[in-house]
Amino acid sequence: MRGYFAIGVDGISKPMNLGNLLRISHAFGASFFFTVGGRVKLSDAQSDTSAASGHVPVYQYASAADMRLPQGCRLVGVEITDDATELPRFKHPLRAAYVFGAERLSLSPDVLARCEFVVKIPTRFSINVGMAGAIVMYDRLISLGGYPARPIRPGGPAELPPVHRWGAPILRHGK
Repeated sequence: MRGYFAIGVDGISKPMNLGNLLRISHAFGASFFFTVGGRVKLSDAQSDTSAASGHVPVYQYASAADMRLPQGCRLVGVEITDDATELPRFKHPLRAAYVFGAERLSLSPDVLARCEFVVKIPTRFSINVGMAGAIVMYDRLISLGGYPARPIRPGGPAELPPVHRWGAPILRHGK
């Protein structure tokens, strides 16, 4: 997959949720992780059994004004708002940082104002931040990961397409 992505959370207060989201970000290959206005210490996030902070850079910002992203990185808020784009209808930027709201709260107005895009997962109600992160990262992987279209019939393809040495499928013209 080309490009990169980062995962962040605004105002997190539960160590279990921080650890879960950090671990999931590591599993999906996030380039970095960040918190904005976090109210929990990274050392308390014991649910991160992958020791992600030893493998993925972690940036902690006191406020939205302090937040710094790489040049060309587009901030995507994940939030349930009336004008948010539903995730299945969203084209992921090649260079993106996704930021999630904390438990029982939404993204802060300051963070939301910095977002270039806002997406929502089409669920009936709010879900756990770690689960939301996994859904967004999986959607990104499916959208930008070089996977061919899904088969029309149930089940998988009888034969897998040949794979380039970097892991991307080799697509034949017309197939």
